[in-house]
Amino acid sequence: MKLLILTGMSGAGKNTAFKILEDIGYHCVDNLPVQLLKNFIDLTDSSSDRDQKVAVGLDVRSDSLALLKDILPELKEDGKKYSILFLDAEDDVLVKRYKETRRNHPLSGKERIQAGIKKERKEIKFLKEQADYIIDTTHLLTRELRAEIQKIFVEQEDYKNLFVTVMSFGFKYGIPSDSDLVFDVRFLPNPYYVLELRSKTGNDVEIQQFVMKNDEAHEFLDKLVDMIQFLIPNYIKEGKNQLVVSIGCTGGKHRSVTLANALYERLSSDDSIGIKIEHRDIEKDAKRGK
Repeated sequence: MKLLILTGMSGAGKNTAFKILEDIGYHCVDNLPVQLLKNFIDLTDSSSDRDQKVAVGLDVRSDSLALLKDILPELKEDGKKYSILFLDAEDDVLVKRYKETRRNHPLSGKERIQAGIKKERKEIKFLKEQADYIIDTTHLLTRELRAEIQKIFVEQEDYKNLFVTVMSFGFKYGIPSDSDLVFDVRFLPNPYYVLELRSKTGNDVEIQQFVMKNDEAHEFLDKLVDMIQFLIPNYIKEGKNQLVVSIGCTGGKHRSVTLANALYERLSSDDSIGIKIEHRDIEKDAKRGK
């Protein structure tokens, strides 16, 4: 039997994850009383189907969640193999999701949602520390969450607990609010002032050649890669799951896109992280011109 314990912060997407797991062949049991976990595993283990996959949902809705601190070591001593998938999200995103659904946090009572989230983080901290897989759903669409779960449990790829988003943006549209690190490349020559280049973007080779012909662009990129590669293992050690690196120029169309693409290419060879790239403002000038 393949046993998965699905847990995490309320509002982080466990219901969605259950549906995805069911689609890939897991038998899912949500909110199982903690006291019954060992009996449930023994019963399931006795089944003739040795290849069955079972996902058990455990979270703060159980009044006896703290019992897991003793039960999990006992399972290992008994030779019961399991893995833990922990879903997380930033507090402000969790609050927004609760307000959108008009539901109360299970621990908030008559207090504000934030108070319930704070209590929950404290109560389930030990599960996050023991988790085999941590997925931060703060910036994930449902299809992206599906892709992450399939990588782990279908394609069986090595999972990266730190996911890096490299984002280009334009300062005139504001700094991305979810940025962890922000870098300004407006010191580089601007292709906007070359008429034949103005309509192109940093995804076009002509812009890339214009920006990267400057020694300063290469030196900046080398120093940026060196710093981020220094930070990555330290972020992982401290339990950080998401890192958003934002690179900005005036309009988010030429210089920032070029450097973001170059940074993405350099970091893509790092097997210790997952990585994606976004160009937030690359089309905004064209839309404003219509």
